[in-house]
Amino acid sequence: MFESMKTRVVIFSRVSTLAQDYQRQTDELLEYASKMGYSVERIFEEKISGAKKNEERKELMAMMSFIKSNQIEKVLTWELSRIGRNAVQVLQVVEMLNEAKVSLFIKNYNLETLNPDGTVNPLSQFMVQILNSVNKMERQTIVQRLQSGYKQHRALNKPVGRKPGVQIKTDEQFLQENKEVAKLLKQGYSVRKVMKLTDRSSGTVQKVKKLFSI
Repeated sequence: MFESMKTRVVIFSRVSTLAQDYQRQTDELLEYASKMGYSVERIFEEKISGAKKNEERKELMAMMSFIKSNQIEKVLTWELSRIGRNAVQVLQVVEMLNEAKVSLFIKNYNLETLNPDGTVNPLSQFMVQILNSVNKMERQTIVQRLQSGYKQHRALNKPVGRKPGVQIKTDEQFLQENKEVAKLLKQGYSVRKVMKLTDRSSGTVQKVKKLFSI
């Protein structure tokens, strides 16, 4: 008997600032894909403000180009705000995916934008709009709380911001700390094998692979 073809998917993760890390998002999506028996064809990760226009987001545009030419069936993302930070942005991406017959899976809500037969799930379209509005309100509330806390600290003459001596790890430092991972990847070992040999997470190995373009 012939083995059934695995569903071909890509993962999309995003954080807003260089100080943040998308590894947790990617790791959990890889774990989900493995559980579902999906074939992860590519991982797209970007560090860019969600306020940027879609056409200005190189990683997002690269993903759209990739899925159209590689028979991708699903895009896995952790939450809706990873796709965009406003309704217009999110709905534009969802519409592009719908036209390409690619379903968007939003893990934290276990929600898919397309039905199994490839038709648009009207309930999911409605929920996407609602969830996006809720996310926007939550972000506004967080910003207001941060501003209030900042003013309170200033009023009490307390220091704000990053503690002295705390540095953001550069790509060069990251690669230096994971030289063995890069060495094994260059030797042709699979990501899973490298994970076992180096005791590194899948996100770390995938990041090394991407930085070295292995």
